[in-house]
Amino acid sequence: MLRRSLIGGAIGMAGLGTMLYRAAPGFWQQYAREFRRPILNPSEHPNASLWSDRGVHAAWLGHATVLLKIDGMIILTDPVFSERVGLSLGPLTLGLKRLTAPALTLAAIPRPDLILLSHAHMDHFDLPSLRALEHPKTSVITASKTSDLLRVDRYARVTELGWGERVRAGDAEIRAFEVNHWGARMRTDTYRGYNGYLIEAGRYRILFGGDTANTDLFRNLRTSRPIDLAVMPIGAYNPWIYYHCTPEQAWRMGNEAGAEFFAAVHHQTFQLSREPFTEPIERFHEAAHNHPDRVAITRIGQQFQIA
Repeated sequence: MLRRSLIGGAIGMAGLGTMLYRAAPGFWQQYAREFRRPILNPSEHPNASLWSDRGVHAAWLGHATVLLKIDGMIILTDPVFSERVGLSLGPLTLGLKRLTAPALTLAAIPRPDLILLSHAHMDHFDLPSLRALEHPKTSVITASKTSDLLRVDRYARVTELGWGERVRAGDAEIRAFEVNHWGARMRTDTYRGYNGYLIEAGRYRILFGGDTANTDLFRNLRTSRPIDLAVMPIGAYNPWIYYHCTPEQAWRMGNEAGAEFFAAVHHQTFQLSREPFTEPIERFHEAAHNHPDRVAITRIGQQFQIA
């Protein structure tokens, strides 16, 4: 009986694989090419244990995953630590393989007080990483109609925010704002939300852009107080220009929001598009050519401090 069940399961998996290959042969060809490709090590590894409880500390861990410490409060954005992101079928993940490993392992990061999730796309909302981060003292803020993907009872609190809504989290206030993207995880669940976030904690203001194409919406964040650090996505624009901004657009949008310093993310981690590996950051540096000192983070593992 057990043998028959195993055979049936294997046949079922083989049939599913055939169906998926016929539906998306390009994906499977890329999957095969990536199978034996090694994952690069990041050039830098931050040591968050040395960060003080004063000021702002930030480190880019890869893709849209940024570790922040604001006056002692630990915040983690869109945590993705898996080797692949995609659809999990038992022990197998059907999805993209990392180009570069995370700058820190899950075991090496301090326990987050807050996890910020911009939207449910698998390269931003990685369920294995989120399950490893479950803790009764960790809160989560996520986009509207996405909390069903989480085991909410494993966290201190899970809060959904729509555009313009805000909530207190410890000593910080988090405001969700509209970006130019979309939220469906599986194509049909188009009801899911998608956010950027403005973090205001004490005298500091931090912008997390999540994922966005070109838009004028960042202008709405500008006030008489500057944004100390803008975490802006700069990759995956070729050919997906209607869903992801170019480096030049990211620079402009951050400036329209009133940003002083920039962390350029969402590149050099997954092969989501056709632009060369280093093109996004090279173009971002060119966009900021008169203000190179304002480009604070450009390399996976690089860290930045505001006293």
